[in-house]
Amino acid sequence: MSAGPEAGLPFFVVSAVPGPGEFLLDGDEGRHAATVRRLRPGERLMLTDGRGSRAVAEVVSAGRGSLTLRVGDAALDPEPAVRVTLVQALPKGERSDLAVDLATEAGVDEIVPWQSARCVARWTGSPDKATRGRARWQSVALAAAKQSRRSRVPGVRPLADTADVAALVRSSACALVLHESGSEPIGAVTMPAAGTMVLIVGPEGGLAPEELETFVAAGARVVRLGPEVLRTSTAAVVALGALGVLTGRWA
Repeated sequence: MSAGPEAGLPFFVVSAVPGPGEFLLDGDEGRHAATVRRLRPGERLMLTDGRGSRAVAEVVSAGRGSLTLRVGDAALDPEPAVRVTLVQALPKGERSDLAVDLATEAGVDEIVPWQSARCVARWTGSPDKATRGRARWQSVALAAAKQSRRSRVPGVRPLADTADVAALVRSSACALVLHESGSEPIGAVTMPAAGTMVLIVGPEGGLAPEELETFVAAGARVVRLGPEVLRTSTAAVVALGALGVLTGRWA
């Protein structure tokens, strides 16, 4: 979204952006706007559905845990021509949230949690562990999207195994594996003009040789970002910055 008079407005996510007129913002978003942000009559905010639709609204009155708004005309931010799907091997501890937060701020379009062979973290072992993990990542992505004022919130797919990731690679316009063994710098890759680009980030323990072989056989290219080896929680955000420039997403 381009800068202008709307820049800097706080974002609040609703199930659907209402048409022009009066609207009651309640629930979790209304409580946050009224009691945490303490927005008052005359102040403005942005409503978005997380799928690209957005509208500026002005606070008419503030209640206990809700705001009455006057909503303007809605606009739709187009999807980028090149969408980036991040396949993120599960980081351990608090770095799990950090990886999702940073990738969202850097503009990723979709996130796929991957149970790599050498992951220390495990979402397997109980029926609902993967469900809880996915819900946690989606919550982090939502908060990061609002903080970075994105009208599109990246979705988090169900937990994937290596075969699932290989299938994603085969169906993509381009797939890149970040790995220190790569002889090709990311800047030398010819980027697609449209379609989905898959970016694969391995775990703290590194990719297993058979995983790398599987992805290459499926059509992925092994690339490096530079001479340094980055943490699994920060590699994606650095790569997304490069892709933002190389694909014109940041133009």
